[in-house]
Amino acid sequence: MKAFVVDKYGKKAALRLAEVPAPALQEEDVLVEIHAAGVNLLDAKIRDGEFKPFLRYRPPFVLGHDVAGIVVRVGSKVRKFKPGDEIYARPRDGRVGTFAEFIAINEADVALKPKNLSMEEAASIPLVALTAWQVLVEKAGLKRGQKVFIQAGSGGVGTFAIQLAKHLGAMIATTAGAASTALVKSLGADIVVDYRKDDFEKLLKGY
Repeated sequence: MKAFVVDKYGKKAALRLAEVPAPALQEEDVLVEIHAAGVNLLDAKIRDGEFKPFLRYRPPFVLGHDVAGIVVRVGSKVRKFKPGDEIYARPRDGRVGTFAEFIAINEADVALKPKNLSMEEAASIPLVALTAWQVLVEKAGLKRGQKVFIQAGSGGVGTFAIQLAKHLGAMIATTAGAASTALVKSLGADIVVDYRKDDFEKLLKGY
């Protein structure tokens, strides 16, 4: 299959289009034909070598942490998915590689794609949405009525974090430029600080 390969670590290291072996399917895996993949800052940081101390991928390797596609095969112990299912996923660390034609993913890391989303829309979601969930729910334990400050509200993580915090019933303050103020307010931000003009540390209390 074709894939974009990282041959060496480095900020100027270009990805190379190459023929690589198709992924091996484990008994709890689904094999996905990739229709769309998200590109994240995390991919660049891994390529640059910033995560080598704890995420050691040995070149050549394939990056890519977000995917949407169609299941083409399933492992012998897979129960939740079948060939033909449209899915989206964030493959677990150590098994990333969505910049390719196919990827094998543990079924625990996979969800059915919402029918009202395109493949491209679905592929933009997993990493940033999971990041927002891990921070607000798993780490912070955000509760109704609490205040939360979300930096860079119009970014990938920020747009999901605002919506999740609003769903949880929190009071939300965020930073955004003037051009993005309407967007973050529409997502649920209660207070928007224009970071180009104002100092949020002086304006916000109790966040």
